Amino acid sequence: MKFTLYMPTKVFYGKGCVKEQAKEFKSFGNKVLIVTGKSSGEKSGALKDVKDVLTSLSINYWIFDKVENNPSLETVFKGSLLARENSVTLIIAIGGGSPLDAAKAIAALSTNNIEPVELLTTSIKIPSLPIIAIPTTAGTGSEVTPYSILTAKQFRTKKNFYSPYSFPTITFLDYQYTCSLPNQVTIDTAFDAFSHLLESYLSIKSTPQSNIYAIEGLKAFSKCLFAISNKNFTNEIRDQLLYASYMGGLAITLTGTTIIHAMGYSLTYYKELSHGHANTLFIGEYLRFNKQTVEEKINKVLTILKFYSITELETYLLKHVGEKPDTSQEEINKFATLAMTQGSVKNNPTSVKESDIIKIYQKVLLR
Repeated sequence: MKFTLYMPTKVFYGKGCVKEQAKEFKSFGNKVLIVTGKSSGEKSGALKDVKDVLTSLSINYWIFDKVENNPSLETVFKGSLLARENSVTLIIAIGGGSPLDAAKAIAALSTNNIEPVELLTTSIKIPSLPIIAIPTTAGTGSEVTPYSILTAKQFRTKKNFYSPYSFPTITFLDYQYTCSLPNQVTIDTAFDAFSHLLESYLSIKSTPQSNIYAIEGLKAFSKCLFAISNKNFTNEIRDQLLYASYMGGLAITLTGTTIIHAMGYSLTYYKELSHGHANTLFIGEYLRFNKQTVEEKINKVLTILKFYSITELETYLLKHVGEKPDTSQEEINKFATLAMTQGSVKNNPTSVKESDIIKIYQKVLLR
């Protein structure tokens, strides 16, 4: 047995944890940049709670609320300029995966004198600014990972940058901040968390430690299936979804993702599907493609979720996610080529060729 474990993020989990642990904000100086989206921070109540805490501690703050869905290199560069101009000493990320990922890039660019595209092509040499992460969705798990997913127009896709300096220093997990989410966003992000748990568990990089996180998260997700069907998102269910997302983040930190993410990126970039929606479309065919290699693990996932077959699970997922986008064979060929450039392809339990990716795209999008 051989693996590496590095989990440096301090996590506070539970209702009201931001205000209860206000003293934690005092350790990072008195100049803070809050990175958030256009509305999620405000609607969730998280932004107000953070501003109240910072004001009570006489900490100065600036707000960068320009983060779009699937943040671009151009946007994170603008955020880093604001951080540099005001000599901030801490980044607070509030929102879904996009603000959290953007904050990691801003924190790195604020201390490293590099071009934004170099985040994707070189190692970060100088430690990033510290980050406090406060998610307002239950999906990405970005609050405990070192990964940042950015839209790179130069590469015509989304790209991941990784640095051990990009782990959030502190994370606050409070299900209350997810209660303002529309039902479909709640579902899409829940399925994103499921894809993380599933891909980590089946990855060739899976370890006994990552499997503990993945199975724990799958059990939490299984408790939410009926509520997802009925769109009955009680406080208890939102807490379980947030916990599943958190477990997914811990799991993929150890293993990375697999071909689901590699294939989903093009549907997000070119077809403007949400990340969770894009991933979900591929889960059924992904499981069939890998069945012979990891059949025992797939059967365990089905048992935990109480589904009898891959087809039954796939039918459930597709019933609750959006439509498939219109896609041509020419686009599929392009998407497959782009997918093969993603490092996550190497983590897939079954060895993958570009022709395999094309076939999966065809079965999912042209059926």
